[in-house]
Amino acid sequence: MDTSQTTEEYEEKGKVTMMMKKNLMMWSLVGVLMLALVGCSSSAAKSGESITVGSKNFTENIIIAHMMADLVEAHTDLTVDRKVNLGGSNVAWTALENNDIQMYPDYTGTIVANYYQEATGTSEETMAKTLELTAEDNLKALGSLGFNNTYTLAVTKETAQKYNLKTYSDLVGVSEQLVLGCEFEFKDRPDGYPGLQDTYNMNFKEVKGMDHGIMFRSLVEGEVDVVDAYATDGQIKVFDLVILEDDREFFPPYDCLPLVRQDTLDQYPELEEILNKLAGQINEADMQELNAKVDDQGMKEDVVAHDFLVSAGLIKE
Repeated sequence: MDTSQTTEEYEEKGKVTMMMKKNLMMWSLVGVLMLALVGCSSSAAKSGESITVGSKNFTENIIIAHMMADLVEAHTDLTVDRKVNLGGSNVAWTALENNDIQMYPDYTGTIVANYYQEATGTSEETMAKTLELTAEDNLKALGSLGFNNTYTLAVTKETAQKYNLKTYSDLVGVSEQLVLGCEFEFKDRPDGYPGLQDTYNMNFKEVKGMDHGIMFRSLVEGEVDVVDAYATDGQIKVFDLVILEDDREFFPPYDCLPLVRQDTLDQYPELEEILNKLAGQINEADMQELNAKVDDQGMKEDVVAHDFLVSAGLIKE
């Protein structure tokens, strides 16, 4: 028996076995690293971290905020905190800037004219300026939902008939006899009452600031004669009000869109595509109907939002 040859064979077999073990360990390590990289690339979906969606203090904005929150919950594993009904425009804007919330719905005309006090233009021009201005503050305005919720002035049918009112210019001649009811911030916003006065030389007998929720009731009960309204207000239909024509086109376009912190999108880039599922999905008539479900039928804003997303095929039941 050739023992030297046998020993060499054993040694060679041992070397092969050691190499196989090393290769196995190396490929195992590669596999672990690949899994780790995959985990990092989908951190938003698997992290269990949270984001906060906010809203202003009126029906429409609350509904849209719930839509945004539902979409994020449906398409990621992020926990979504909802801080709806924060207050007026400046309150919501400040909360976003301070990172108390990471996103909320806003309007192009409000962003350009109120926050930045810049001139607006057509819908396209105002959108372009919105994108430019917000980007400078590390915010991102996403795609328009498809409706323009512009400011308007509304009166009852009785008031319109009594004073023969069809346009804002018609209102000028009798404004000193009438009381304007408006949201508190409308009294001071450049795109609100001050600008309206400058454009139309409109001076009411009294201007009463009030919460949006009681404004229409105050109108139909005769406490005020004219109110500032949103074009998509459900209560316009509920109370069968007359909308006057802005014949000098003072009010800018107010296209609704999600406004998001850029650092949030940097951390969770898939959120942009998810939130943009809403782009172009809602027109003025749709939004007025959704608002009326809350203001007239008494449904909850989150239920209205959820039902719409399901019917539009954007989330599952």
